[in-house]
Amino acid sequence: MSGKSSLRPYWVRLLIVLAISVVFAVAFNEAAYLLQKDQYDRAPKTIELVIPAGTAEKVDAGQEVVSIPEEMVFVLGDVLEVVNHDSVSHQLGPVWVPPGSKGTMVMDIAREVSYSCSFSTSRYLGLDIRQPTTLGTRLTGLAISAPTVTVLLFIYSLLVFPVTGSDGEKMQPAVQEKNV
Repeated sequence: MSGKSSLRPYWVRLLIVLAISVVFAVAFNEAAYLLQKDQYDRAPKTIELVIPAGTAEKVDAGQEVVSIPEEMVFVLGDVLEVVNHDSVSHQLGPVWVPPGSKGTMVMDIAREVSYSCSFSTSRYLGLDIRQPTTLGTRLTGLAISAPTVTVLLFIYSLLVFPVTGSDGEKMQPAVQEKNV
């Protein structure tokens, strides 16, 4: 048997194992993504934060403003729109919002930040800006896992189900000998 024909069963098995591995990796990666997916794995959008009338008086008195959160979570690309219904100007970090107007802030860097905030009793508002899980992220996971699974399954398949010749005897890949 020539060298090329003796390797053919191994190549066929490798291609079959590769196909099985890709299907397995896709199914496993997508199942893991769906199980771990949260509300922040989404496209960017505009999020409105309303400062109700009377907020300045409540903050000065040390009372909590129920509609104002202590921390907010965003996806990269979200736009925070601060709407001021109060009778005084308010500030959130670099955004100054006069009474009866709106101010916007684009979340363009993934990070955790705490801005000074005039409409919160703590005087700070925490913003958590997260990188969303994209198709590219999911394909990278597939590209990492599929080759690894292929190699492991291929080796395992050779140990459990050795390649046999037409006579039922275990085959060994042909090795050419060199005379020295």
